[in-house]
Amino acid sequence: MLIDSLTHPTPEALLTFLRAHLHARVTLHLAGEVEVLYAGRATSMAEAGDRLLLLKPDGSLQVHGPRGVKPVNWQPRTDHLSAELEGGCVVLHAERRSPAEVVRVRVITCAQVTALQLGDEALFLLQGSEAQMQAALARTPELIEPGLSVLNRELLVGVGGIDLYARDAQGRFVVVELKRGKAGHEAVHQLARYVQAVREQVPGTVRGILAAPDITVPALKVAQAAGLEYVKVEALPQVPEEALQPTLF
Repeated sequence: MLIDSLTHPTPEALLTFLRAHLHARVTLHLAGEVEVLYAGRATSMAEAGDRLLLLKPDGSLQVHGPRGVKPVNWQPRTDHLSAELEGGCVVLHAERRSPAEVVRVRVITCAQVTALQLGDEALFLLQGSEAQMQAALARTPELIEPGLSVLNRELLVGVGGIDLYARDAQGRFVVVELKRGKAGHEAVHQLARYVQAVREQVPGTVRGILAAPDITVPALKVAQAAGLEYVKVEALPQVPEEALQPTLF
C-alpha cells in the first residue's frame, strides 16, 4: 500500500517526489501549510493555512481544512497536472479543459507527503434486498432526483418489469432501473430496452435513469452514449414496512 513517504522535505525534495508520482496513477496526500487559488467559472482564494491535500488516481483533487467534511477547494477531475518551484515554494497546478478551470496549490511548508497504492475491488452492496431498495426509493424518490414522483412499481412492459416508473419535475416520464451493487453492461442494456418499450407507448420525452451505488467505466460510457443517466445511491433511509391489511380472523 505504501509506496514512498517524506517527512519535512525541502522544497527541492518535495518537487522531485511530486514529479516522480504525479502521473503514476497513485494516491498522493500532502499535509502542510498551503495557499489555494482557483480560477474558472469564478475566482476564489484560500489564504495560507494548515491543510490536507488529497490527489487520487482518477485526477480528482481535494484540499481539506482541519474541520468539517467539505473540502476548502476541489476539482472533480484534471486533464493536466504539473509541479514547479516558484519563489522557493513548490506550486502544484491542476488544470481542467472543459470547463476551463485551474486549481493552484502553493506549498509553503510540507510536514509530510505520501504516495499510496490503494486497491479496492471489493463489491459494495446496499443493505437489504432489491425489493427493499425499491420500496425505500419509491417512498423517497428525491434521493434519486429532486421533484421525481413515482407512478408505479414493477410496471410490466413487453420486455420485463420496470423497477420504478416516474415523472420528473418537468412532467417527463422516467424509467428507473435499480441495482444494489455495481452496475455493468447488462443493467444498461436492460434499462435501454425498458426505455424503448415505453417510448413506443407514450408521447413525449422518456428518460432512463440507472440508480446504483457504483457503475463500471465501460458501462457508464455506453449509458451516456445512449442518452441514459446514472445516479449514485450509496445509502437508503430506514423506511418502515407498509402495514398489512388486518385479517378478519
